[in-house]
Amino acid sequence: MAGGKDSLEAGVGEIDRARAGEPVPELTLSDPSGAELVLEEDTGTPMLINLWATWCAPCIKEMPLLDELAADYGEQLKVVTVSQDLQGAEAVEPFFAKNDLPNLPRWLDPETELGTAMEAGALPVTVLYDGEGREVWRVAGDYDWASAEARGAIDEALN
Repeated sequence: MAGGKDSLEAGVGEIDRARAGEPVPELTLSDPSGAELVLEEDTGTPMLINLWATWCAPCIKEMPLLDELAADYGEQLKVVTVSQDLQGAEAVEPFFAKNDLPNLPRWLDPETELGTAMEAGALPVTVLYDGEGREVWRVAGDYDWASAEARGAIDEALN
């Protein structure tokens, strides 16, 4: 399935364009150090937001692939990983200490406000926003971020 689906029929692990054009939620995230990211103000560069949790096996599987993606795209694409762990930094810090993920941020959403605003459902959920903060597509569930399909969909959105 090279191009993804443009309807609500997209399944788990498939690109879904049904919500294309929706704005990024108006929320502020923080990291364990207290730094903040105001999503609706962080425009100009496309942003891939991944909702994940330390207890979610498919999420854990995706993290090294997302780290590689962040390294490969550099300044062209912001890869924003947002933990949905209710324990916040208490869960996320040991996870990052144990795993080599130097290119991924440690944004926290212990109240799961972003997951609710994005109508995420089960984890992981990853949404690509364009440089103007509008949704391009999303993937619910496990996805191979190193695949030609993933890279092609990102490249298409960046051009």
